Amino acid sequence: MIKLDQFLKFVGIASTGGQAKIMIVNGEVKVNGEVETRRGRKLLEDDTVTVTGKTFTVGDIIS
Repeated sequence: MIKLDQFLKFVGIASTGGQAKIMIVNGEVKVNGEVETRRGRKLLEDDTVTVTGKTFTVGDIIS
């Protein structure tokens, strides 16, 4: 399991935790097609994260 803000840093979408927080709070991030505003949201392997027009499947990235 990984938190949403950590995942954004891991895939290189956000360079810092602060930048990830701003993106999440501003509603720029979707988890499984729904806007997610909780930066501590725990992601599971089958979750998808969409941000800046790119979609990532957590299990494909974190294995």
